[in-house]
Amino acid sequence: MIRPLPDLTQALLSAAKRAGADAADAIAVSASSISIDIRHGALEQAERSEGTDLGLRVLIGRRQACVSASDTRDETIAEMAARAVAMAREAPEDPYAGLAEPGDVVRNGTAEGLDLCDPAEEPAPATLQDMAVRAEAAALENAGVSQVQSASAGYGAREFHMAATNGFSGGYARTSTSVSCVAISGEGLGMERDYDGDSRIYATDLRSPEEIGARAAERAVERRAPRKPATGAYPVLFDERISSSLIGHVLAAASGSAVARGSSWLRGRLGEVILPEALSITEDPHRPRVGNSRLFDAEGLATRPRDIVRDGVLQGWTMDLATARQLGLQSTANATRGTSAPPSPSNWNIALTQGTASREELIRDMGTGLLVTSLIGATINPNTGDYSRGASGFWIENGEIAYPVNECTIAGNLLEVLPRLTPANDARSWLSTVVPSLLVEGLTLAGN
Repeated sequence: MIRPLPDLTQALLSAAKRAGADAADAIAVSASSISIDIRHGALEQAERSEGTDLGLRVLIGRRQACVSASDTRDETIAEMAARAVAMAREAPEDPYAGLAEPGDVVRNGTAEGLDLCDPAEEPAPATLQDMAVRAEAAALENAGVSQVQSASAGYGAREFHMAATNGFSGGYARTSTSVSCVAISGEGLGMERDYDGDSRIYATDLRSPEEIGARAAERAVERRAPRKPATGAYPVLFDERISSSLIGHVLAAASGSAVARGSSWLRGRLGEVILPEALSITEDPHRPRVGNSRLFDAEGLATRPRDIVRDGVLQGWTMDLATARQLGLQSTANATRGTSAPPSPSNWNIALTQGTASREELIRDMGTGLLVTSLIGATINPNTGDYSRGASGFWIENGEIAYPVNECTIAGNLLEVLPRLTPANDARSWLSTVVPSLLVEGLTLAGN
């Protein structure tokens, strides 16, 4: 019989104190998943996994160590604690390590009101297989599709609990159901592929497998017979599917750990304009039915909505306790962690201000340029913001899509690029990162 996760975390804390730890926090995670892959209408692969993982962090003064295990027996827990304490005694001192103050942590942490767990029963493998078969069949209905590389469906359920010697104890459960399809057009060296997919907390919120398969097929067919674009400076429109990568570079540079290391191109720019005046980047960890929502972080601190950029101006860093102490600031309650490492800062649900124009209107207004639908690789200088990525998509002429393109590179400097963003109005509101298509003026393209 699986022991309740709160009991496991308390057992870990008790073992850590008996072993000589001054303070400790413990994590227990129970997860199960099913994935189904089909090919030619038949089952190709089925996987199921389930298990419970434990993580323990102990502190002796300002020395800390982390250990993990997937065995919940009492003797394993005792051994984990003994090893963690022995490791901590040999570890170098970290002046910024430590738990939150008892008065700062959430009491009886839950996910009440966030609706993160589908109450429906776990789907049967046959149900998931049917979803994948329907997606593949819809893709193959497109005459331009030569084959379907993969059609998949999956389900996952995860329960998490954390406790610490400062009095914090909290946990929550999450579920997700997904469907995806990858279609291929053309033959031999002329093959092109593209995809579509959806993943939701509630299975009833998913787009239909037929829609997903059909859209994957349309995208694959649209990419046939690509060319290299012209070399030069042109406007570039980042499609909504990949536009969040641009905002992701802002979030990475605004991470307290990057700033504390001195490896952020935003370091020293608090209070400065980095986006157009009409744009803000907001973080809201309290959005119901969204995968990245939570009421407390991995150090037991209460999360809250905040502005990372407001009206174009950089407002602050994303911090856990250690980076906040290093920077002489207060944690933003953005700590995340797994079972085998100490906390580090990460973002929750992110949204960029949407524009008023549609993607089609931005294409019309850009005249000649590049619509990027796929990015490969990344070269980002963390200190200067110099940016270079491989790209493919569609060439725009006279405000219309002319032909598909690939094997090109787009480059610029993020400090110069970001203040010239123009957003569309096509962001998907159910995602944890809600970013519309983004038009950038004057990036450098390297093609022919």
